[in-house]
Amino acid sequence: MKFLDQAKVFIRSGDGGGGAVSFLREKFVEFGGPNGGNGGRGGDVVLECVDGLNTLIDYRYQQHFKANTGTHGMGKNRTGADGQDTVLRVPVGTQVFEDDNETLIADMTEVGQRVVLLSGGNGGFGNAHFKTSANQAPRRANPGQEGIEKWVWLRLKLIADAGLVGQPNAGKSTFLAAVSAAKPKIADYPFTTLHPNLGVVSIGERDFVLADIPGLIEGASEGVGIGDRFLGHIERCGVLIHLIDGTQADVKRAYESIRFELAAYDERLGEKPEIVVLNKVDSIPADELKEKVKILKQVSKQNVLQVSAVTGKGTDMVLYGVIETLDAEKAAKAELERRKIEPNWAP
Repeated sequence: MKFLDQAKVFIRSGDGGGGAVSFLREKFVEFGGPNGGNGGRGGDVVLECVDGLNTLIDYRYQQHFKANTGTHGMGKNRTGADGQDTVLRVPVGTQVFEDDNETLIADMTEVGQRVVLLSGGNGGFGNAHFKTSANQAPRRANPGQEGIEKWVWLRLKLIADAGLVGQPNAGKSTFLAAVSAAKPKIADYPFTTLHPNLGVVSIGERDFVLADIPGLIEGASEGVGIGDRFLGHIERCGVLIHLIDGTQADVKRAYESIRFELAAYDERLGEKPEIVVLNKVDSIPADELKEKVKILKQVSKQNVLQVSAVTGKGTDMVLYGVIETLDAEKAAKAELERRKIEPNWAP
């Protein structure tokens, strides 16, 4: 299945059915009167968040979705049937924007969540509705209300517990393949990864979802390369694993360039918890490795983990670090929520 994280679709709700003009014609009923029924309501366009999807690829091949028209009213005061709704099924993490691609309509974050994007038109009144003491035999009925139509953007932001970020060829795909059952494309040239990959990581008795984001280069936040398109996927990650290629000469610049692009794209990305990891340590002489770790500690102001994604050395330390960070974030959120309920509460 191909990965597609953005699609533009046309949606239209159903027209309401027209009311009926009808009169009772029955033996032994001298003054039957009007009995035209109302029209049925047009179908809605509904967005539903479902399990088992992780791409918007279905909306590449079909871009137009129209709900059904309500059935017209009939004689004997019969109301027409409502039009059938059209349901757009999307994966968890999908956002819906107006045609300007900026105004947010809905954010689908839970399986089973449903949002009515467009409501169907009301059905028209039949002539029985217009009967009054002054007008015993009305000969008019309302047409059904027309549906609404517009273009909307669907944009998927993957929901992962942790995200792998770094420059092209930093070893992110190799790391993901080493710690999970995911099988991303791995090669010795830049931009091997052209779309995000997800893997479920098991460490100890815990599981979490890890996302591999395509490599970032300088200017990514301004549209250079391909990374800017996928930066949105790490907005929902609880922690970032910043992978740095230890074989390159200037590890300081490699670290700072990624941090700059994250903050330039969204300040919240620059504030996310981060685990700094120096990769490919099996290919670095001991003296050089020691110096590069020292440089990264100074620039990042935190501990630097050393791993070799190829051999698996040190990967467990990174995974345990992710679990520890996620637990700390969860505890902090729980305390914040409790303080809102009980302002004087103290742990």
